[in-house]
Amino acid sequence: MGQDLFAIMTSNAEGGEGDAGNTGSWRVERPVINMALCTPAKKQKASCHLCWLYCPDGVISKDLEPEIIMEYCKGCGICAEECPTNAIEMVAESEFVEE
Repeated sequence: MGQDLFAIMTSNAEGGEGDAGNTGSWRVERPVINMALCTPAKKQKASCHLCWLYCPDGVISKDLEPEIIMEYCKGCGICAEECPTNAIEMVAESEFVEE
């Protein structure tokens, strides 16, 4: 009976681009990936991808060199927090504003 209870409470939902709409303008900070520190990019092997796993909006690709779809990234910083090699840095959005 215990496992049946958990089966009912489990969600099968998957995030995807734009689940909450175009939310990129909400950001105060944006994640920037240093590919020299990123484990999959450095080793050219499918490994780690914790940023992809923990991104609540599912806007990080699971490629050997992960990409973030900034149009939908809210800048929550969870990817940077979960990265074991500190390859993701949160940078102020004001640094990317064109003059």
